[in-house]
Amino acid sequence: MFLNHFKDFATKKIVKNSLSNVKHTATDAIIKKVGIIFDESYFYEREAMVEALIENGIAQDDIKILVFKDKIKKNEVFDYPVFSNKDLSWTGTIDKKVVKEFVNEPFDLLINYYDTEKVSLLLVSHLSKASFKVGFASIDKRLNHFMISTNAENYKIFMDELFKYLKILNKI
Repeated sequence: MFLNHFKDFATKKIVKNSLSNVKHTATDAIIKKVGIIFDESYFYEREAMVEALIENGIAQDDIKILVFKDKIKKNEVFDYPVFSNKDLSWTGTIDKKVVKEFVNEPFDLLINYYDTEKVSLLLVSHLSKASFKVGFASIDKRLNHFMISTNAENYKIFMDELFKYLKILNKI
């Protein structure tokens, strides 16, 4: 238990230090490929959020999901990629194959759908090769290009605001 807290602290320090060197680049690309990182400990409306993306013109094949769970039971089976704190190393890397594939995918939009800072979520979001990152205002401001001020339980407001501003920015 104590070692887990120490590992979280050490990794969070690594992530925060690497965030200080982030340089955001502006892109005018139209959004076609979307990645979503969920924290399933607070938000269970994954399918409804994907449906909202499809309703706004994103093809279902162009949407990829990565879900974070605090604890994964030994024989639990998922129909979507999942990772947890156990996949995090002491050096601030995640070696799980599905996470590496997700991080290296060049998304046009990455939705960081979590409103509490957990080191694993911050690390995956930071390492992502997405060209435009959107998240909540309660998360470190250096991580996302665009932040929406609401809570995670209110996904409809989040999606309405997201697509309102994407239209203003000529991204869709």
